[in-house]
Amino acid sequence: MAKKNMSSSSVSMEVGSDGVAVIKFTNPPVNALSYKIIEELKERYVEAMNRNDVKAVVLTGEGGKFCGGFDINAFAKEKKTEDDSDKPDEQSLVNTVEEAKKPSVAAIEGLALGGGLELAMGCHARIATPRVQLGLPELTLGIIPGMGGTQRLPRLVGTSKAIEMMLTSKAIMSEEGKKLGLIDAVVSKEELLKEKELTNPNVLYTSKSLVHFFFAQRAISKVSNVTDVGLKPRQIKKVAVIGGGLMGSGIATALILSNIFVVLKEINTEYLQKGIKAIEANLRGLLARGKITEDMVMNALSILTGVLDYSEFKHVDLVIEAVIESVPLKQSIFHELEKVCSQNCILATNTSTIDLNIIGEKTTSQDRIVGAHFFSPAHVMPLLEIVRTDKTSAQVILDLMTVGKAIKKVPVIVENCTGFAVNRTFFPYGQGAHILVHLGVDLFRIDRLIREFGIPIGPFQLQDVAGYGIGIAAGKVLASAVGDRMFKSPLTELLMKDGRNGKLNGKGYYTYEKGSRPKPDPTVLPIIEKSRKLANIMPGGKPVSLSDQEIVEMIMFPVVNEACRVMEEGIVLRALDLDVASILGMNFPSYRGGLIFWADSVGATHIYSSLKKWSEAYGNFFRPSKFLEERARKGIPLHRVSRPQHLKLSPSRVYKCNYSNNLQIASNFKGAAGQECHHKVGKDKNKEDLPAV
Repeated sequence: MAKKNMSSSSVSMEVGSDGVAVIKFTNPPVNALSYKIIEELKERYVEAMNRNDVKAVVLTGEGGKFCGGFDINAFAKEKKTEDDSDKPDEQSLVNTVEEAKKPSVAAIEGLALGGGLELAMGCHARIATPRVQLGLPELTLGIIPGMGGTQRLPRLVGTSKAIEMMLTSKAIMSEEGKKLGLIDAVVSKEELLKEKELTNPNVLYTSKSLVHFFFAQRAISKVSNVTDVGLKPRQIKKVAVIGGGLMGSGIATALILSNIFVVLKEINTEYLQKGIKAIEANLRGLLARGKITEDMVMNALSILTGVLDYSEFKHVDLVIEAVIESVPLKQSIFHELEKVCSQNCILATNTSTIDLNIIGEKTTSQDRIVGAHFFSPAHVMPLLEIVRTDKTSAQVILDLMTVGKAIKKVPVIVENCTGFAVNRTFFPYGQGAHILVHLGVDLFRIDRLIREFGIPIGPFQLQDVAGYGIGIAAGKVLASAVGDRMFKSPLTELLMKDGRNGKLNGKGYYTYEKGSRPKPDPTVLPIIEKSRKLANIMPGGKPVSLSDQEIVEMIMFPVVNEACRVMEEGIVLRALDLDVASILGMNFPSYRGGLIFWADSVGATHIYSSLKKWSEAYGNFFRPSKFLEERARKGIPLHRVSRPQHLKLSPSRVYKCNYSNNLQIASNFKGAAGQECHHKVGKDKNKEDLPAV
C-alpha cells in the first residue's frame, strides 16, 4: 500500500512500496512554476532525500502536462512590491534535483517549456510520451533562461542545436529530442502496465526501469577481490595502441580526448598516416556535432604520436592491441611486447572472440594480460568489456577499470570464454531473425518491429551496416562454440554471391545512397526465396502466421535464454552486468531497464514455455537452458544468480567455458572474414574494419 503525503498546496509526494517517490505538481492550465510551487518542490525533494524508504524520485505534472515554464504573473507581482527577499531561488531547485544522491527521472507529458524543460534537464533522466513539446522560448519575452538551461542544454544536444533552440525559441517534439539526446525514451501508448496512478501509467514503469539502470551502473563498479581489498589504481599517463584501423583509431581518439598520451603503432608510413587521418576525422565529426571544441581537437592531436617500431613502448603504462583476429599474429605481438615494455606495463587485447589464454600462451607474465573489448565506434560507444583470465591480477583489473572511467566508458568485468558476455549473449539476436525469415516472415517487418520494441536498428539493417564478412566470421566462431544451437542460414552467402555487401557497397537488404535514409530493396526478395528453399524449414512448405508480439519474442527470448547460460556459467558477476552491457553495448532500450530486468517483467514462466514450444516445432536453437527451466519451475526471478561454487571460493578465478579448440575457432574467424591484417608485410589494409558488435 502506497504512503501519500499531500499538503494543501499544489505539490504532492507519494512513496510506493518499491521505494520510488512520485512527486507531482499542479498549477492549471499548464502547471506553471510559481514561487510557491518552486519552494514546495524543493521541500519535497529534501524530504525524499532524507527518507530511508525512498530510493528514487519520479517528477511529473498533473493533468497530462509537465510544465509550461515559469509563472509570468510572478514577475508582475514582484515588480509591484519590489521586494524579493522572500522569493525562493528557482535555480537552487534545479541544482537540488541535479545534485541529489538518489536518482530522479522526469516523466513528461504534453509539454516542457522554459523553466519546465530546465527543471527536467536537472533530472538524471527524462522520458516523454509522443509529440511532447520541448523548448526554451524565453527570448521571445526578452528573458534569458535563468534556471541553468543555457549550460545544461548544450551538454545534452550539442552547442549548435542548443543555440538554435534558444535563439529561435522554437520547440521540438519529443521524437526529435530522443534523437538529440535530450530525451532518454519516448514511451508508446500501446505499452500496458499495472500501475494506474499516472495519467499515462506506462511513464511510471519506464521511470522505474531507468532508475534500475541508474543503480545498476553504480553497482557494477564494485568487484569482489578487486575494489574491496585496499588496492589503489596506478596512474596511466601514456598508452600505446597497436593498429590504426577502425577500432584502433577509435580507441586512440577516446584516450587523447581524456588527456592521455597515445603512441599509435603501424607497420608502415602509409597505414600510419591513414590511422592518424581516421583519428582526425573522428575528432572533426565530434566537433561538427558540437560535442567538443576546436581547442579540444588541437589539444588531443598534440598528445598523439605515430611510430613504426617499438622504441617508444618502454615508456608506456598500458598497451592495447587492436589488430585482426589472428591467433599467430596476436601471439607474436604479445611475445614482443613482453620484451620491449616495462615489467609493470599492462598488456591488453581488444579481441572480441579469442580466448585470452591462447593469446598469452607464448608469454610468461600472464598476470598482466587482460581483455579490453571496446565496441564500435570505440570513441562513441560507452561500454568497455574487461575480460580477465584465471591469471589476471586484481591490480591490472582495477587499473583498467580506472582508465575506462577516465575515458568516459562504463567498465563491465566479464570472464574468459568465446564471445565473452555481450557477443555471446546476443548471437541469437541475428540467428532468430534469420530463422523467422526462413519460416516465411517478411524481413522488413522484422526490422520494423524490433525498432518499435526500442532497439534503434533491426537485425538485418545491422547486418548491412556491420558488413557480411563479420557476420559469416562470427557465425563460424560461435558455431564451433554452441554446436547444434546454431542455425546455419544460407542467406548471407547468397547475398554476397549476388554482389551485395550491405552499406559497404551501397546494396544489401537495403539500398544506401549518400544523403538519404536506407530504403528496403525489393530486388532482394528472390534471393530470400532461394534461401528459403535451401533451408527448407517451413512447416509443410508454407509460411507460418505469427503476430507482431510473437515475432519480437522469437527474436528476444533466445537472447534471454543465452543470457541465462552466461549467468549460470559465471561469465558475469551478476545479472546487473548484463543489464548495463545490453544497453550500452547492444543498444537495448534503456527504458526497459536492461535485458534481464525486462525478462523478469515478462516472467520466466512465459519465456520458458514459449521456448519449449518453439524448440519442439523448430529445433534446438530454441531449447530452454536449465537455468531458465529451474527458475520458471520454482518461480524465481532471473536476476537472482547463484554464483558457481568455485567462483565463491576464489572470486578472482575465471570460469572456464567448455568450448573446445579455441585455436581453430579463431582461425575460422580470420579466414571467414576474408580480411588480412596489414601488420603482415605486403597484405591489404582493413584489418580492424570488422566492427566489434
